Amino acid sequence: MRIITSEQVSAGHPDKICDQIADAIVTDCLQHDRDSRVAIECLLKNRNLVIAGELTSTHDPDYRKLVGEVFDRINNGGADNDDAGLDYKLDFSVDELNIEILVERQSSDIALGVDNGGAGDQGMCYGYATNETPELLPIPFVVATQFLKLLKSYPTRMLKADAKAQVSFDYDSGRITTFLCSVQHVREVEVDEFREIVEKLMVRTATAYGLNTDFVKLVNPTGRFVIGSSFADCGVTGRKLACDTYGGIGHIGGGAMSGKDPSKVDRSGAYAARRIARDIVNAGYADKAEVQIAYAIGVAEPVSVYVETFGTEHQDKEFITQYVRENYDLTPRGIINGLGLLDVDYNTVSAYGHFGKQGLPWEK
Repeated sequence: MRIITSEQVSAGHPDKICDQIADAIVTDCLQHDRDSRVAIECLLKNRNLVIAGELTSTHDPDYRKLVGEVFDRINNGGADNDDAGLDYKLDFSVDELNIEILVERQSSDIALGVDNGGAGDQGMCYGYATNETPELLPIPFVVATQFLKLLKSYPTRMLKADAKAQVSFDYDSGRITTFLCSVQHVREVEVDEFREIVEKLMVRTATAYGLNTDFVKLVNPTGRFVIGSSFADCGVTGRKLACDTYGGIGHIGGGAMSGKDPSKVDRSGAYAARRIARDIVNAGYADKAEVQIAYAIGVAEPVSVYVETFGTEHQDKEFITQYVRENYDLTPRGIINGLGLLDVDYNTVSAYGHFGKQGLPWEK
């Protein structure tokens, strides 16, 4: 057996709360000043939020307002209105938060290199695509992600916002072996009261992808999950890279994407690499493709571009490599302009993954 496991977390997970706040700040700044340079990270513990980093912009963001908008999206739980009976909420409101701002201007040394069209930092970025699913993402990762999206929209007053899913998939037999969900719940209920609901949603998600439903189902295996979010863990921006990308299948780049404007190649390079990997698979050149792009700070052209097709190629590998070299401008400025990265609403990618979603320029 060749069992590979992928994980996803909900929008109410404390690390994801931090990612969403950071990307809300990026989007807000770019909407008001397209030349904004943003490198923001957040830390959330109990009711204390630290927003730290570098920001150079003509726009002065209203941090508390942006945090409130993030909380509203999470608390909505995916429902169309507040009448769905949801209690899929965070444990506190934005008004209860103690917010500390530690934000300074971007280093002039870094700005010099970026202003000249170079990369804002050294970095290695990866993109991956596989024809296993319509989203061109690994099966266990897609199933875990879609399950959590389904869970957050289910009308029940028993569940809270913090949740994780994990799917183990046997690539030799093409079957799910274990499906795990840990979801925060209100204090007044026991796991047995919502176990059947969660298990039915597991089955529904697997069925949607034509997969088996006789897998081991684990729901809150510790027994209770009442204390959650920032009261159980410390949330930090950029700590869920596998959930942001490919679920641990395929390599992960050296830096986080959320909280950064696209002059940072951690973000723009990762999107470009994903676009190239998608194009290779969509063109039928290979069933799987992974693209690595590496940069030096202040230098526009990448120092290396490498394509791996894992023995699934239908074209000569040299042909595929030459195709990449001839068809893509991989300078930071070329990526930003080619993908329109200054016009993206990064709130749409700060939870449930940066890839596999319709309408994103690197997913076309």
